[in-house]
Amino acid sequence: MNNIPNYYEILNVSPEATVEDIKRAYRRLARQYHPDMNPGDKTAEERFKNLVEAYDVLCDPQKREKYDELTESRNHKNRRRTKNTKPKNRRSGAVTDSRQYGGGFNSFFEQKFGKQTPRQQNRNRTTTSRRVPREEGNAYRPGTKKTAYKAGNQETSSQKERPRDVEARLKLPLEKAYRGGKERIRLEDGRSLEIDMPSGMIDGQQMRLRGQGIAGGDLYLTITIASHCFFQLQGKDVFCRVPITPSEAVFGSKIQIPTLDGFVEMSVPAGVKSCQRLRLANKGYPVEGERGDQLVEIQIVVPKEPTPKQKELYQKLQELETENPRDSLLKSS
Repeated sequence: MNNIPNYYEILNVSPEATVEDIKRAYRRLARQYHPDMNPGDKTAEERFKNLVEAYDVLCDPQKREKYDELTESRNHKNRRRTKNTKPKNRRSGAVTDSRQYGGGFNSFFEQKFGKQTPRQQNRNRTTTSRRVPREEGNAYRPGTKKTAYKAGNQETSSQKERPRDVEARLKLPLEKAYRGGKERIRLEDGRSLEIDMPSGMIDGQQMRLRGQGIAGGDLYLTITIASHCFFQLQGKDVFCRVPITPSEAVFGSKIQIPTLDGFVEMSVPAGVKSCQRLRLANKGYPVEGERGDQLVEIQIVVPKEPTPKQKELYQKLQELETENPRDSLLKSS
């Protein structure tokens, strides 16, 4: 009589749980018991192995059906034995009779799920030696069918992993997307990965990272650019609003303007109007090898709390004004 792991209990889900429920439960528990988060903790490492095995079976419709069939058959047999009041050794958890499938649970598990039980793996450690590629962080991942053991300087594997592609999203600040550089992300399976980002990343762009998926598969990384407090992307142009004083608008001036490359000096022409746009050539965003311009919208700002001296000067200015800026509105009405 051998124990059958209760995969639903391991993942803390009900037998009626959907695949999405199982995935959410796995992600939550995997982050908690991942070896990278619990260095040197053998108990956490063993718990993580069990989580991966449960995930592998319950997220595969065929494996899950066979597993449910096995446990249901065990429950039916237990009920029949209880009815016949035959002596038995009762234990908690899912169990089955070794005579039920001819060769017992070990051979049935291998036949149904295409993998060996831990007892068979331990027995084969002395007879099977096959080198497998090293993996980053020795992390266990969903979909993994391998249980690896160290024997001397070699690793043995009960079964080769199946490569799988994975997808992820990464939100970048505008300046980081423009300049590029190293960026660290954490994937859903618990791995932490440092990526060397190229310059000029655009919103929605997808990167393919070979070999960074599951068991040698690829990682497809979709880039999104976060909203910026000052700059706005308009295609390959960068738009911004810059305030100036009334005197700067009247007389013109040279002012410092922020750009993606840092501050530059821009000449404001005399008599500039509010909402008028000025252009800084080649200070926009690079798209497909071409760089746009930076569009600067002028905003004339008056003092919110003018000093007595400013009020006096504005009073004199008002007395000297001869033009009515609303004349055109009066004529058109």
